[in-house]
Amino acid sequence: MFKKILFICLLPLVASAQETIYDSFVLAPGWTKLSFIPPESGTYTLPTYPKATNGNVINHKSEVKSLYQLYDNKITLLNFMYTTCTDINGCPLATAVFHKIQQKVSKDPVLSKKIRLLSLSFDPKNDTPDVLKLYATGTDKQLVDWQFLTSSSPELLDPILRGYQQRIVKEYDENGNYIGSISHILRVFLIDQEKNVRNIYSVSFLHPDLLINDIKTLLDPKTKNGTVIARSAN
Repeated sequence: MFKKILFICLLPLVASAQETIYDSFVLAPGWTKLSFIPPESGTYTLPTYPKATNGNVINHKSEVKSLYQLYDNKITLLNFMYTTCTDINGCPLATAVFHKIQQKVSKDPVLSKKIRLLSLSFDPKNDTPDVLKLYATGTDKQLVDWQFLTSSSPELLDPILRGYQQRIVKEYDENGNYIGSISHILRVFLIDQEKNVRNIYSVSFLHPDLLINDIKTLLDPKTKNGTVIARSAN
């Protein structure tokens, strides 16, 4: 429990980490500035994946919601995580990127109301609403709504994980005891206002500037929900 609280207390430091802090690690691009100039929002198209999966969850305020309720009329970024993850390029990276997005987008009061950030734990036994409430401390001070979610049981969570093809492997010791670590591939999902998955970000492309550009592309008046509209030759 001490490790969990310590990690929570260090979360603001993680969100603003620079290369010098973790010079023993090879940091993912999301920790640093982009090494290239991304295309301007609205000048490119986004793919359309199958419909986002629904399911019942519990937020850090102990409110039971469906994912579709949370997606409704919002551009949503969804990531799967657990609070005791120690891989700096895993869950802490996604949390830091979401912090940066929240801070950047909060400067635009119009855009900020159209976005929702969701972090769904795949460790419901340990990540209770009370733990997530501690983990979420400070995130409610920004204009962008960021909710931390869990489930009442692994059985209710499993269909959601399968729907997003989010595979997890819990790690056990030689005696078969769960040691608190979960192997997983970091993936963040961009979901449009019609509840369609429009992009899936891996570690290599999980950068706040890229994600914000994609959000703006979905909302750009020159496009139709992220698809460039052909202009007349005249």
